[in-house]
Amino acid sequence: MKRKYVGTGVHKTDAKALTTGKPVYTDDIAPANCLIVKVLRSPYAHALIEEINTEIAKKVPGIACVLTFKDVPRHRFTMAGQTFPEPSPYDRLILDQRVRFVGDAVAIVAGETDEAVDRALRMIKVKYQVLEPVLDFHTAKDNAVLIHPEEDWVANCPVGADNQRNLCACGQDGHGDIDAVLADCDVVLERTYHTKANQQTPMETFRTYTQLDAYGRLNIISSTQVPFHVRRILSIALGIPKSKVRVVKPRLGGGFGAKQTVITEVYPAIVTMKTGRPAKIIYTREESMIASSPRHEMEVTVRIGAMKDGRIRGIDLYTLSNTGAYGEHGPTTVGLSGHKSIPLYSNHQEAFRFRYDVVYTNVMSSGAYRGYGATQGTFAVESIVNELADVLGRDPIDLRMQNMVREGQVMPAYYGETASACALDRCVQRVREMIDWDHKVKPRVMPNGRVRAVGMAMAMQGSAIPNVDVGAVIIRLSDDGTYNMLIGCTDMGTGCDTILAQMAADCLDCRMEDIAVYASDTDTAPYDSGSYASATTYVTGMACVRACEELREKILRAGAKILMIEEEAAAFDGQRVYALEDDSRSVSLSDIAYSGQCNCNEVLSATVSHTSPVSPPPFMAGACEVEVDLETGHVELIDYVAAVDCGTPINPNLARVQTEGGLVQGIGMALYEDIVYAADGTNLSNSFMQYKIPTRLDIGTIRVEFESSYEQTGPFGAKSIGEIVINTPSPAIADAVARATGVHIRTLPITAEKIVCGRMENQDET
Repeated sequence: MKRKYVGTGVHKTDAKALTTGKPVYTDDIAPANCLIVKVLRSPYAHALIEEINTEIAKKVPGIACVLTFKDVPRHRFTMAGQTFPEPSPYDRLILDQRVRFVGDAVAIVAGETDEAVDRALRMIKVKYQVLEPVLDFHTAKDNAVLIHPEEDWVANCPVGADNQRNLCACGQDGHGDIDAVLADCDVVLERTYHTKANQQTPMETFRTYTQLDAYGRLNIISSTQVPFHVRRILSIALGIPKSKVRVVKPRLGGGFGAKQTVITEVYPAIVTMKTGRPAKIIYTREESMIASSPRHEMEVTVRIGAMKDGRIRGIDLYTLSNTGAYGEHGPTTVGLSGHKSIPLYSNHQEAFRFRYDVVYTNVMSSGAYRGYGATQGTFAVESIVNELADVLGRDPIDLRMQNMVREGQVMPAYYGETASACALDRCVQRVREMIDWDHKVKPRVMPNGRVRAVGMAMAMQGSAIPNVDVGAVIIRLSDDGTYNMLIGCTDMGTGCDTILAQMAADCLDCRMEDIAVYASDTDTAPYDSGSYASATTYVTGMACVRACEELREKILRAGAKILMIEEEAAAFDGQRVYALEDDSRSVSLSDIAYSGQCNCNEVLSATVSHTSPVSPPPFMAGACEVEVDLETGHVELIDYVAAVDCGTPINPNLARVQTEGGLVQGIGMALYEDIVYAADGTNLSNSFMQYKIPTRLDIGTIRVEFESSYEQTGPFGAKSIGEIVINTPSPAIADAVARATGVHIRTLPITAEKIVCGRMENQDET
């Protein structure tokens, strides 16, 4: 197959519209007469609403409706945008009499103006019965205080959930006799690592507008990664058929997993159903920080067994995950903490065990965030491997080269899949050269008295959820010889509209500008699981390739018919169909297209849905150089380098930007970001003044390279790249800090206070 566009860094197809400020986002295109919708939120972490009086609020001029738990349907549902049947439990109501965290929804107010709605919110009088909260996730399992005591709580899948034990999920997996293997190892280390909840902080906050169309159907226009899941979730929550719901996704101002959860959609939807009027909700930054879906807090305990010669023979991992007040993505994120970290060391691995509990607590519900559990598990496993290298007196890169999974090897901890395309060894060697590891591996005291040191880590992820995720494409020949492509996936700034057009153009031997891409409208686009789980390039990309191949065959058949020759005697070069024996006999693509307007029984289009039985992992390695002030504990990131194996990069420029963006988020997780709660469960990290994310001045130099492999099951040999890129900074930076200071920070973020306290403890011990 010719490659004119695949593998080149073409500009994003929407670049001009975005850079010139065209109205493409949800709030830009919402009707001017939309009702303004806002939510009254609970001041308590755990309480029952005994009385709620809205009469005065309803009389405020300009108020269209005020809704409480008495006024909305009582259908349990989950806000997690996942394939049906959802593994996340049905534990939510639109509004509930029981509130489960500070910021939980108490009432919905809709009015003509912000001022009227704000005034009405102040007029609502609520009497609460304050209940004891569960704020420490270590004490949640089997606690006497139940967060979900309701009888209509439902678990749709066997994930080990039990609301009477505050368990959202639990389970275990394993291979071999891990206890026997560890007992036979020369060295066994056990460490516990703690990652805090992190916010995705997309530039565009959560927002939705809704309206009824001319046929009385509920139209949802929302900043979402999962339009088809939104349609199903709203039909369940509102108690209406899916056929009565249409979801349209405009351009997204970032998602990073946050918009895989239905945060805002239900509130204007119920207002529109009650009033018949268009309605919109725009979360403030504070609401996005206190009532959204951050990364799951996890505590990961790892035991690792090795021989004196460095062979890692077994890993035993236990994850305790804090899902918060509701179970969105709780049962699924936790699996990646083990299944995407343990398999990295498959070369000599004889056994593994992976156990986990996911518990409810009375803090903001967690959800999906780039890396989706693998980030937490990678921090733990990579950190203990770095500590193992210290104990064995080994270079951590050499130790990894000895133990890492290699191409063609089976990974028992990765569902028994084979590493069919794996350039991890080349990625590690590449970052070794990029960071000048061999000359910097020993810490150096700088003229200013500070210490510089390097650290490294590696990671793997996946490409879609095997046998679950679905991507689909409709592509048709227009009557002028150009193409229309309808896709159900969601471009959230990643550029998937662009890379799918690149693939289609190469498959059809045409110009990219000859392909118009339309997404995502549940009424017109084919079903697609959505943009998450690193699925779009790999799954929807293959659907695109197959659809183009099918359309080429139809074009060839139509052209051969016009030329009155057999199909086998003709060829299609993207511009015309011609006779193989006499290429002067030909018919142009535009003439074939026009022929479809008269006396035609076949539409020149193709619809293909694709899923994959495997999830080939991308791999990467990352290394960093830090400078630490030993007196103050201040850490400055000097340099970060990364090498990524994502198969064939479809668009190297977009892949590089994806990698750089993910690394910055990982750096933020490692050094700055921390959701802090007060003793009563109030989220104190409610703005960018309190919740620190890195700026350009905080990240030093970032350098990214690619080590290509070829994945046979992917389009043009591609694998995913969206999530893996966030996983290496935390363990790599922790490794560098430990080398510089002698202090192993096992609870993120890595702060000056922890470093200074750790050095003092080390001095006391000596």
